Amino acid sequence: MAETTAIEWTDSTFNPWWGCTKISPACDHCYAADLDKRTGGDHWGNVPRRRTSEKNWNEPRRWQKKSAAFQESHGRRQRVFCASMADVFDNQVPADWRADLWALIRECPDLDWLLLTKRPMNIEKMLPEFWEAISGHVWLGATVEDQQRAEQNIPHLLKHDAAVRFVSVEPMLGAIDWTRWLPTGRPAYRPGGEPFIASQFFMTRCEHCGWCGSSELVGTDSGFDDSDCYCPSCHRAFLCDEIHELDWVIAGGESGAKARPAHPDWFRALRDQCQRADVPFLFKQWGEWHPDAVLTREARPGGECPPPSMRIGKKRAGRLLDGVEHNGFPGVAS
Repeated sequence: MAETTAIEWTDSTFNPWWGCTKISPACDHCYAADLDKRTGGDHWGNVPRRRTSEKNWNEPRRWQKKSAAFQESHGRRQRVFCASMADVFDNQVPADWRADLWALIRECPDLDWLLLTKRPMNIEKMLPEFWEAISGHVWLGATVEDQQRAEQNIPHLLKHDAAVRFVSVEPMLGAIDWTRWLPTGRPAYRPGGEPFIASQFFMTRCEHCGWCGSSELVGTDSGFDDSDCYCPSCHRAFLCDEIHELDWVIAGGESGAKARPAHPDWFRALRDQCQRADVPFLFKQWGEWHPDAVLTREARPGGECPPPSMRIGKKRAGRLLDGVEHNGFPGVAS
């Protein structure tokens, strides 16, 4: 827990408990698991989690009391990442602990709570009955490190109301086709000549099979206003009503001793699709590797050889993507 943090997309971190279980490739070199081990802990895997102290639980209450001063100083609300050393939607966390967390979030309505999970399939069964009362100051996020995880996790994330719905593509471990998840807009101009991205396609969900994605992928029988829409998954006619889309995308490479390099074009494709969809994009880091030197074929599964990259460490690799620092955030009323 910290009132300040080096994590680029949040102001503070709060950990109601420590511990988790690795469930996907993004977890392979988990910094939190390594930190837990280095500090003498044993809270990863099929073992009990450790609830943090009451003093720690009082920190968000202290921030809540200072929230007006924070907003006056920063022009926005304080962002709190919960939980950097755990997963709020972990099955092995006692239900009463999670109930206490929901109550704490309700106590602190002037903080923006960022809940990032690798288990969005658990969100529905773990939200409190009073979710509607707190969803306006909760940002729900899911980690999607590759194509499989994008297709698996994003539909679960988009089922739920929240102030912001976001994805963290960190560590990015493979190319992802973003057409389905970031509906393409079209360049347009306001009456005064100001450029903007106008709506062209939108997110939709099939009421029959649950498929969700951009209307760009939906089939029609004629193309006219009264034509039927057909689901690309079950191929049945469906309503094609608009649903909420992703509000924010974070991306970054892996850091740490065993970091896997990422192809720079994966980040470029994501950045470009975010621009076409008018979705804020934050490039968090290159991680350990920077695209600037020779990489052997053994560095990637199946002999895939990305462009030349050099392992120079997170700090030296920096955050510039094609010379630009991307710090996009969703616009949320203070």
